[in-house]
Amino acid sequence: MDKADPALRVESAAPGYSLEVLAGLSPHAVAREVARLEAAAVADLAGRFGAEFDRAVELLAALAGRLVVAGAGKSGLLAQRLAATLTATGTPAIFLHPADAVHGDLGVVRADDAVLLVSKSGETEELARLVPALERIGVPLLLLTGNPGSALARAASIVLDHGRPREACPHGLAPTSSITAAGVVGDALAVALMLRRGISVRDLALLHPAGLVGRSATTPVRAVMHHGADLPAIAETATLREALGEIVSKRLGMTTVVDGEGRLAGVLTDGDLKRILLRYAEPLALRVRDVMTAGPRTIDSGALIADAVRAMEENEPGPITSLVIVDEAGRPRGVVHLHDCLRPARG
Repeated sequence: MDKADPALRVESAAPGYSLEVLAGLSPHAVAREVARLEAAAVADLAGRFGAEFDRAVELLAALAGRLVVAGAGKSGLLAQRLAATLTATGTPAIFLHPADAVHGDLGVVRADDAVLLVSKSGETEELARLVPALERIGVPLLLLTGNPGSALARAASIVLDHGRPREACPHGLAPTSSITAAGVVGDALAVALMLRRGISVRDLALLHPAGLVGRSATTPVRAVMHHGADLPAIAETATLREALGEIVSKRLGMTTVVDGEGRLAGVLTDGDLKRILLRYAEPLALRVRDVMTAGPRTIDSGALIADAVRAMEENEPGPITSLVIVDEAGRPRGVVHLHDCLRPARG
């Protein structure tokens, strides 16, 4: 690949980030530089969210119509994704291509809508052509840009500035860091609107009647738990060898441990077994009660799959892969595994 014309190349402020230096790096080293630059672009956003962002959220939360999102080129692709994310999280939005808009599709914009233009430069000619017509319709105009002093910014009532981060492109031209930053601002807008509108898990289920999101938001844990003959259970007086046989036969990577009354006393997992093998000279003769994890995490059988996944991922001191379902007397009635929660529904 030819090197860029020096007159066009934007030199990086990052030490050593130049075509000459990058050309001598391995692909994975280049990837690390890209990740570092894009992470810096996202970190810079924290100081850019303020009153203007609040105004955008309040305006869109009170909107009677839809948010029409428009952009050209790479910003147009981002605008499509943003419209889809907003719609999926409770804020009705559509994408409008500026070229189609000036050939009749501007008719989709209604007086009770708002329009969000996405333009890194704030000078995109295709979007600028829409401004006079949008002003005649009288819709609020928002702009997501890296240039708050641009012509489009002057026409907009609200400007969301994603900054002008150093592009990861070694020529400083292809949208890389900037498109990442703009996407994060869009995601932040969608999440803030979810919270402002009070969108719940069950609301999301109505928006996602099919697929993993809908299944997680509507299906109770008891529908996917392992129970009856498939429930791994071992007495706390059993040996580790017996517990190992139960773990292997039930294929969940764990077993519940019950006391003499059948109540849940603890759990024993594959990870526990590895630690035990390293610690004890004769581990298989040990009693399970001496090495089990007491007081394991449990969940109600009526809880949603989404709740189970959250409980497993947010467990302290670290994530786990299974939860035990117990009855009123504290007896284990089932085990739900993370893999079962994330498995697509069968049609």
